[in-house]
Amino acid sequence: MSVNFFLPTRILLDDDCVRKHAAVWKEFGKKALIVTGKHSARANGSLQDVTDALNAQGIGYAIFDRVETNPSIANVREGAAFAKENHVDFVIGIGGGSPMDAAKAIALLACQDLADEALFTGPYTKDILPLVLLPTTAGTGSEVTQYSILTNDKAQSKTSIANPLIFPKLALIDAKYTQGLPLRTTIHTAIDALSHSIEGSLSKRSNALVDLLAEESVRLIAAHFDDLIHDRLDAKARANLIYASMLGGMVIAQTGTTAVHAMGYSLTYFHHIDHGRANGLLLPAFLAFLENEKPEPVHHMLEIMGLANTAAFRDVIDRLLGEKETITDEEFRKFSGIAIQAKNIPGCLVVPTAENLYQMYVESFS
Repeated sequence: MSVNFFLPTRILLDDDCVRKHAAVWKEFGKKALIVTGKHSARANGSLQDVTDALNAQGIGYAIFDRVETNPSIANVREGAAFAKENHVDFVIGIGGGSPMDAAKAIALLACQDLADEALFTGPYTKDILPLVLLPTTAGTGSEVTQYSILTNDKAQSKTSIANPLIFPKLALIDAKYTQGLPLRTTIHTAIDALSHSIEGSLSKRSNALVDLLAEESVRLIAAHFDDLIHDRLDAKARANLIYASMLGGMVIAQTGTTAVHAMGYSLTYFHHIDHGRANGLLLPAFLAFLENEKPEPVHHMLEIMGLANTAAFRDVIDRLLGEKETITDEEFRKFSGIAIQAKNIPGCLVVPTAENLYQMYVESFS
């Protein structure tokens, strides 16, 4: 057995964990930059909990609440300039994938002068503001990864900063912040987490420890398929989903993602399809593609989900996602040409060609 596993993030998962562990903020400095969106962190109470905890510890803060959905390079540069202007010691990211990924890039750019062409590749120094992340959706797992996914107009896609430097120092995870999420958002984020765990386990970079995490994540999410379909999620289900999301983040922190994410980025960039939904639309065709050459690991994933075959999995995903968007054949060809260049394609257990990607797009939207 060969295992290579690295996770430097301290995880505090608990009810009311922000207030219970308020003293931990003192470890990071005297003034924080809170990075979030305009509305959700205020609506779900997470921003209030964080500011109350900071105030209780005598820690100052500034709030950057201008994070876009699928943040751009310009957006995180704006946040980094704001961080410098306010002379902050550390960064707190609150929200779903967009605010957490933005917080990572802001923490990096606040300390390093990186041109656009070097942002995703480096070289980097070791300078970065310490990061604390609070997820308020159960999907991205960004609170435990070394990735920051940004919209990259030059590549007409989304591109990741991928470096251990941007692992958060601390993740504070409380399912109560997900209680008021709309069903559609809950479904899309749950499928994103499912995709992380399935892709990671079906990656060349997986190992026995990764597989344990991925299998538990997949099992937990699949146990709530019916609850998601019929809109009957309770507090326990929400807790299971955010735990599963964290596990999925731990998986891809070791393996990266594969063709599903590479293909999904074009659906998001060109058609504004939610990231988790894009992954879900593509995942059944990806499993069917892998099954042709590597049936055993695919069948093992299906067994964990309690499904007989890939057709049954497609049926569940179709019920969760509903009516599909209309994409043209010309776009499928274009998207395949973009996706085949992605750095996560070689990590697939079976490495697809551009024609394979095209066929997966066609099958996904048939």
